[in-house]
Amino acid sequence: MMKTRKGQTLQDLRNKVDALNRRLVELLNERARLTLQIRDVKERHGISRYAADREKIVYKKVSVYNKGPLSDEAVKACFREIMSGALALEQPLKVAYMGPELTFSHMAAEERFGSQVAYVCCDTIGDVFREVERGRVDFGVVPIENSIEGAVNHTLDVLVDSELKICSEISMSISHSLLAKNKIPLARLTKIWSNPQVFAQCRHWLEDNVPRVRLVEVVSTAHAATLVRQSTGRGVAAIAGRRAAKRYGLAILADGIEDSGVNTTRFLVIGTSQGNPTGNDKTSLVFSVKDKVGALHDMLAPFKRYRINMTKIESRPSKRKAWDYYFFVDLEGHFQDQKVKQALKELERQCAFLKILGSYPSAT
Repeated sequence: MMKTRKGQTLQDLRNKVDALNRRLVELLNERARLTLQIRDVKERHGISRYAADREKIVYKKVSVYNKGPLSDEAVKACFREIMSGALALEQPLKVAYMGPELTFSHMAAEERFGSQVAYVCCDTIGDVFREVERGRVDFGVVPIENSIEGAVNHTLDVLVDSELKICSEISMSISHSLLAKNKIPLARLTKIWSNPQVFAQCRHWLEDNVPRVRLVEVVSTAHAATLVRQSTGRGVAAIAGRRAAKRYGLAILADGIEDSGVNTTRFLVIGTSQGNPTGNDKTSLVFSVKDKVGALHDMLAPFKRYRINMTKIESRPSKRKAWDYYFFVDLEGHFQDQKVKQALKELERQCAFLKILGSYPSAT
């Protein structure tokens, strides 16, 4: 009979684990009952059930409580599912994403909301916004920028006119694989399907390894994997994630083919609610400048004056008048912070158009 140094048998240890499991289930249900009481209070006061600011505080606290041996990421993953289950009590939370399943948008949504909420697949980024605007879902998840290829312009354009707010962000490391029905040499490939941005993120690898293969753009990596699975021809492949290979029973011809080892995509959670300050927040806004010399310099001066760090600035044609541009800005701080409030007040006096897209907990 196997024993530990303290003389405990394997069965003794398993009995202790079973006792802890029982206690854990009791505590989880006790927590769920408190969650239901919180939900009732929120409903009476018209407060959104999902609060990104509160979620961040929970993750921060459990990391402080964690003394190992479990990693902080492992503990966070456990609590993600605990909170997902709490959100699913009574009326399930509904979250829209640009599909089909196993796109990176879908995986980002699961990263934020867990597996217990209801997910709604949409064909386009605009459809995600419309589902939220019409009240058919509670939140939407859309890509906003990639560390290699830059901004997702469609998302920027829709944000200008939409009344929805950015209420959270998700930063997700992206890795791409080359998938086919069966293991075949790269030299036999004739066609590869994938999303245009993915081709751009793998440009150098493709040029070095399959320079003569035809690249066919499709709406998503998951759709590309589906096409390979359904194809009766040989020599076809898709660039998608490893989870797509498992889901569709495809072979991995090459792994990690992205050109940069720090390939990260940032996603936004959009909804009708606005979160409270957490002390580590980000604010996104869009403005247009008046037609005068030094206009853009004047727009940015208030941020310098109040020592507010701008983490991003992006320009886009307004599509309303030739050579008229919108400027999208991300800055550190919440719009309720006093110095941010003062800077935005000065900015508003000088610009032709200003819209706060949302303040939300920073993913970093």
